[in-house]
Amino acid sequence: MPPSLAYLVIREGARWTDVFRLVPGQVASIGRAPTNQIVMKDDRCSRNHAEVFFRDDQWYVRDLDSRNGTLVNEAQIHAEHPLTAGEVIRIGNSQLAFVHDLTKAFPESGSAVRTMPIPGMAATAVGIGDSDSSINVHEPTMITHRRVQTKFLEPIKDDQDAVPKAGRAAAKLCRLAFELAKATDPYTVAQIALEGLFEGSAVDAGAVLLLRRNATAGELRDADLEVVASQSSTSLPYHRISPFLAATVLREGEAVLARNVIGDSSVMSRDSRGEIQAVSVLCAPIRRMEKIVGLIHLYSTRPERMPDPDDLEFTLAVAETVGVALQNLKRRQELAENLNTVRDENVQLRQRLGAESEIVGASRAMQKVAEEISRAAPNNATVLIRGESGVGKELVARAVHFSSPRRKGPFVCINCAALSETLLESELFGHEKGAFTGAIGRKAGKFEAAHQGTLMLDEIGEMSPAIQAKFLRVLEGHAFERVGGSEPLKVDVRVIAATNRDLEKAVTEGIFRRDLYFRLHVLEILVPPLRKRPEDIAELAYYFFNRFTGETGRKLKGFTPKAMEQMMRYRWPGNVRELKNVVERAIVLAEGEYIEDNDLLLSKLPTSGDTVDVPSTPVDFKPCSLAEMERKHILAVLKSTGGNKSQAATILGIERSTLDRKLRRYEQNEQPQNRVS
Repeated sequence: MPPSLAYLVIREGARWTDVFRLVPGQVASIGRAPTNQIVMKDDRCSRNHAEVFFRDDQWYVRDLDSRNGTLVNEAQIHAEHPLTAGEVIRIGNSQLAFVHDLTKAFPESGSAVRTMPIPGMAATAVGIGDSDSSINVHEPTMITHRRVQTKFLEPIKDDQDAVPKAGRAAAKLCRLAFELAKATDPYTVAQIALEGLFEGSAVDAGAVLLLRRNATAGELRDADLEVVASQSSTSLPYHRISPFLAATVLREGEAVLARNVIGDSSVMSRDSRGEIQAVSVLCAPIRRMEKIVGLIHLYSTRPERMPDPDDLEFTLAVAETVGVALQNLKRRQELAENLNTVRDENVQLRQRLGAESEIVGASRAMQKVAEEISRAAPNNATVLIRGESGVGKELVARAVHFSSPRRKGPFVCINCAALSETLLESELFGHEKGAFTGAIGRKAGKFEAAHQGTLMLDEIGEMSPAIQAKFLRVLEGHAFERVGGSEPLKVDVRVIAATNRDLEKAVTEGIFRRDLYFRLHVLEILVPPLRKRPEDIAELAYYFFNRFTGETGRKLKGFTPKAMEQMMRYRWPGNVRELKNVVERAIVLAEGEYIEDNDLLLSKLPTSGDTVDVPSTPVDFKPCSLAEMERKHILAVLKSTGGNKSQAATILGIERSTLDRKLRRYEQNEQPQNRVS
C-alpha cells in the first residue's frame, strides 16, 4: 500500500469513533476551532492545536504551540515528528491512530475489520468487534470559504475579471434590495430574503433567525435566536441550526460554508428521528449598524445539489441587505412614534400658549410685576414666581420667556403636583424603552424638550425629596440620565419655578431641601392676588367678556352696574382663574342683553389670606390713629400665620424687610412701658 494513503482513526474514551482520510498536498489541521478539518470537542485541546502534512514521501505531525502539548506514543513532541504506521497521537483526552491500512487500525479488538469499497477511497471501516458497534469513514467536515464582506457589494472595476454567476447574482440582489425596501415588518423582510436566496442558491431549506428583544449583551447563544420565517422546497420541514454553529457565527461574525456534514451534529441539528438530513450548510450573520442581530441559515439535502463559494458570496450579500432593511424599518417606526408624540405635545403647547398672550391689568401692583419681568428676562438666572393659585404665574413665566433672548426656543411647562414621583421623574428626565411597565419606547423628558429654551415647573413645592436631589444636580449644570438609561445627557435650559406654598416653612419642616431653595431663590417675582388689585377687576372682566362672546357668538352688550359692583366687592378666592370661569358661565347662561348680577355664580369660600370675618359695623368701636390701627392689624395677621413673617408679609402686600422694620419699631415702643421704676 503506498505511504501516501493514510488515515487518522480517532478514539474518544474507550471507543473508536471517526476515521479521516489524509490527502497528500492538503494539511489536516487539528483543534477545537470549527475552522479546522478535524475538530476536537475537548476543553484541553487548543483552538489550533496541531497539524498533519505530507512531505518527501513521509507524513509528519507538528504541534502549533498548543497549551497542553501534543504527544506521540505518550512522548511530547517539540518539532516536526515523522509518523510511522501504528503510532498514536494523543491530544487532550483524545487519541488519533495513524495507519496506512484500516484492517490493522484496531489490533486490540481481536477481530477483523469488515470493509466495503467507496468511490475514491480504498476502504471504509464498517464494523469493529461487536456487530452493534460501527464506525464510518468519510471526508472530514470542512469550512471551505470564509468572508467578512461580499465582493458583490463592492464597486465593479473595469479591469476586474468576471466571476461565475456574478451578473445573475448582481441582478437578483438589486431586485431583492428593491423588494426589501418596500417591506413593512420583519416577517415580510425575512420572507422576501428567503425567496431570493432559494432562487439564487443551490439550497433546499433555510430560515431567517433574529435575536430576541430580551437577549443580553455579551456571549450570544442559540437560545437567543428566534425563527422569524422558514422555508423548505422538499417534503421535509426545516430543521433548526445547531447550537454550536449558531454560537460560532454569532461570536466570530463571519459567514461560513460547510460541506460533507453528513452525520456531523456540531454543524447540523438532528431531526425528530435523530437523523441529520443535510449534506452542506450555509450560515451568514445579519448586521445592523455593525452589530449582529440575527442569522441566515441555509442547507442542502441532496449531494447533487451542493452550494459553492459563489452561493456563500450571494448569501452574505443578502444578509447585509437584510440588515440595512431592518435598520431602515426600525428608523421608520421610531420616526412614526416620535411624530405622534411631537404632534400631541405640539397641540398641547399651542393650547397653552394660545390661552393668553399678554398680561392684563394697569394697577400699580401689576406695573411692578411688569418691571420685575423686564429685569429678570435678559439673563439666565433662575426665577421663582410666587402667588396664590389662579393669579397667573404661568402667564408671568411665559412673559419672562418671550421677553428673553431664548424667545425663539421652546417654552415647556409641567405641573409637579399633577404627577406621582415615578411619573414626574419620567416626565422631567425621560425614560428608556422597558424602564418600567408601560414604557414601550424611548421618550425624551421635559429637560430635553426645553433645550435652549425655558422650562417652567409649576407647584415646585409639591416635588418629592428624591426628585429634588436629582433636579438640584441638573440646576447646578451636571449631566443627567433618563430613567432606566446610562447615557449622560446635558442640556441648556433656563428654569422658572412657581409655587403657592410657603417654601421657607417647608424648609423648616424638612420637606423641601434648603440647598434647592437657595438655588431657586435667585430672582423672585411676587404676583399679587386679585383682591389686592381691585382696579384690575373691571379690565379683566371685559377682557374675558370680549373673548368668550367672540367664541360663542352671543350678542351681549356688557355688564349691568349692579353686576359690576358685585364683582368689585367680591374677594375672588380663585383669583383670575375664577373670574375667567365666572364670566364664561355668565355669557353662556345670560338671558338678556346684559349680564345681570344673578348670572354671576360666586362662591362663599374664604381666600387664603382671610383670617376672621370683620363685622361691617363694629359694636365696641374705639377711635384710634391710623398707625395704631396698622399695628393691631399687622400683629393680628402675624398671629394668624403662627408667627410666619414671610406669609404675613405676603398677605399684607408688603416686603419682608418692611415688616421686620415695623415689628422692631413696635418692640421699641413697648419696652419703656414694661420697665420697672
